[in-house]
Amino acid sequence: MPRQPITQRKIAEHVQRLGELYPPITLDSVDRTIKNPTVVAASYGHVIDYLARVELEVDRNVLELLCLLPDVDDTNKTFYADVWQPQEIQHGLILDRLQQDLGRTAAEPHLEVSFKIKILGALANLSPIQDVAKLLYFLTGASTERQAVLAYNQINGGMVELGESAIAETIITPIKQQEPGHFAFYQMSATAMIQDGVLKPWQLYLARVLREKSYNLVGTNAMDRYKADMGRVVADLGLDADLEGYAREIGRLEARLLWANRNGMDFPPYILKALRESVDLYTERTLREAA
Repeated sequence: MPRQPITQRKIAEHVQRLGELYPPITLDSVDRTIKNPTVVAASYGHVIDYLARVELEVDRNVLELLCLLPDVDDTNKTFYADVWQPQEIQHGLILDRLQQDLGRTAAEPHLEVSFKIKILGALANLSPIQDVAKLLYFLTGASTERQAVLAYNQINGGMVELGESAIAETIITPIKQQEPGHFAFYQMSATAMIQDGVLKPWQLYLARVLREKSYNLVGTNAMDRYKADMGRVVADLGLDADLEGYAREIGRLEARLLWANRNGMDFPPYILKALRESVDLYTERTLREAA
């Protein structure tokens, strides 16, 4: 059965529903009871720390969007300003409070917009370049949210196994309920651009080149120390047992949209490369610290 076309009206209605169904989670609505802080910190402390930082970096992400998409439409503006940012910042504040309850230090988000983003932002005033930047923004958002969904699912299952029902039911579950809607927005938006032929062949070629050269896992910010931190997240969640399967989960959308001319591509190879690099950097750091 052929896919139904995705219209801008459908995307706008989706954004409106997200705002209505999922108001930002307030700190006083969660139960911060922890039965065994030592075990939770040992098993998931680093992961919670990493996710708290990433969620709190949403303010930098908004600045990047303002830089990359100077002529952003009302639907996108409503999504990132009225839905996504308010939800994500609360995720970060709640997770940051949780990790401090576990005896860990407060998150230190990286809030500086990179030089590469500023350069691309300067070029984005040209309409054809802005269209490329918009597609890359949607693909990055989809990849990021998919990684978040998988991480929160793993954490939720782990908390249930540990008997930490308050964390699972009042913190992780409400957070993970909001992430799929964000993914759906990015997926629908990217699909609509390809479906409607917004980008000419040369623009798609440029998008492939830029994506391959600039791809980063969520929260790594193109920095080795964050890449190593992400490697530990992958290891702590047990995702390193099947990196190809994980790459497939987070890369399926862009394989379909951006690399549709490559038959049989389950995921772009740069995603698996980034995963392996992060795990390797974490392993190297662990060996150095043990020496």
